[in-house]
Amino acid sequence: MKVLLGIGGADDSLDALEQTVARALEAGDDLTVGIVDNPASGLSPDEIEARVRDVLDGTGLDAAVRRLEGDPGSALVDLSEAEDFDKIVLGGGETSPMGKIRIGGVAEFVLLNSHVTVSLVR
Repeated sequence: MKVLLGIGGADDSLDALEQTVARALEAGDDLTVGIVDNPASGLSPDEIEARVRDVLDGTGLDAAVRRLEGDPGSALVDLSEAEDFDKIVLGGGETSPMGKIRIGGVAEFVLLNSHVTVSLVR
């Protein structure tokens, strides 16, 4: 399966990185990691890329790492359609005190606009 992981440096996206890499190793998925701009994360794109490469190097998974420009949600949806990905994986936000999921704007945009399967990792 051809999988695109969107990562912007937030804690939930870093958790999604760990889980998605493990799944890709187990299932033999073709993984691409798309680094998107998330000013709220506190990590620079260079720091995010270094974290991604550390995880990949630690597992031995050969995955493409790409920096995506522009609006994060649009960039992920556009890339997934242009390059025929089977799935987009994103960090899935958090649960509210009432037990409902709260997702960020990027995840919401991707969920509403993607023509491929979207998985949220929580």
